Amino acid sequence: MDQRVSQETASQEEAPDVSSEETEICPSRLVTLVPVRFRNDRPSVHCDAGGLTVDEGEWVVVPCELCSEVGQVAGLPIRIEVPGRCEIPKIERLATTREIEHYYQNIESEKNARRVCQERIEALGLQMKLVRVESLFDGSKIIFYYSADGRVDFRELVKELVRALRTRVEMCQIGIRHEAKMTGGIGSCGRVLCCTSFLKNFDPVSIKMAKVQNLPLNPSKISGFCGRLLCCLTFEYETYREYAKTLPSMGNVCDSPSGEGKVIRRNILKKTVSLATEQNGVVEFSNEELEDFRQRKEQEILDQSHTERREEPSTRTAGIQAPAGEPQAQDTGKKDSNRKEKLRQPKKQARKIREAPKEEKGKRGTGKKRDGRLSTKNASRKAAGGGKAGRGRRRGSRRRGKQSKKNQQRKDKS
Repeated sequence: MDQRVSQETASQEEAPDVSSEETEICPSRLVTLVPVRFRNDRPSVHCDAGGLTVDEGEWVVVPCELCSEVGQVAGLPIRIEVPGRCEIPKIERLATTREIEHYYQNIESEKNARRVCQERIEALGLQMKLVRVESLFDGSKIIFYYSADGRVDFRELVKELVRALRTRVEMCQIGIRHEAKMTGGIGSCGRVLCCTSFLKNFDPVSIKMAKVQNLPLNPSKISGFCGRLLCCLTFEYETYREYAKTLPSMGNVCDSPSGEGKVIRRNILKKTVSLATEQNGVVEFSNEELEDFRQRKEQEILDQSHTERREEPSTRTAGIQAPAGEPQAQDTGKKDSNRKEKLRQPKKQARKIREAPKEEKGKRGTGKKRDGRLSTKNASRKAAGGGKAGRGRRRGSRRRGKQSKKNQQRKDKS
């Protein structure tokens, strides 16, 4: 059956996606649904009665995947509107007396095949558990569903079954969830197992789903008949997740009418949180109360900031008092003149700082007069030609004198 499930999922993946426009264009239709039960230990399947008028307890023939099957109507017909692309098995006709007798013969052959297979398994010592035996209505094949921890070499078993039953034999290994679905039972809630009654596919289940729904993480309480996580954890998971987005997270610190508190507990369905406060202990608040308190507090902060901005100009003007006996206009003029004077002071200070080195240089002898006389150094420079040009001429004359002496020495040597 695992192989069949994998083939079905592969076919679903290969099937082209139907766009939303196509589904809107495709009209819905009214059908008459009738629950039909093919075996007493299996859930009923809803089939389209079409134009037939069937009552509860009547036998009908329904075409299935491998061959036509005979089943019994297990309820009253219901008229319902379904999408146009919804595929529903349709009742072909009412079953004859001979077909009903053949139906009971198949049930007896299934019991006989189960007994023979169990004997051969014990004789060969195979590590496998036989779960269900199904025989097609025309008797062309018998399918054996079994569960095992690993792979089982059942080649010898198949040979003996074909020799004893004189028909085609198919061995199908299933998982632990499908085993619980075929076996059936009562869950911890007191109802028939969901997988046995109405579930067709198994959705993935994780421990995160139990945490979001505030369920105890005790394996005995969140595990099902098969020993795995309960399939019903997926039913309300999306609802819990959407409601949890509107509530503060666990461990967060929130402002409340009773003061700041830490979130220690959340009731997602009631949309309430429990806060541990220093003054009042543990207090429970609804999400609406916390939201209203937060909005009021934000509004108070905004109003306070607006009042502070309005009071700032009045406090500045109140700090400056006009002299007695003078009008306000004279006060403003005086204030402006003081402001201009303050702006001029830095410029004066900067000018003094720039002029100070020049005065010092003049004192050290930069060519300026001291008591109406030039410094001796500057006087000699002026007599020699003055300034940088005189110094250049003196240096050039010295170089020429040294060069002439060297040339004279060379001549004497030669």
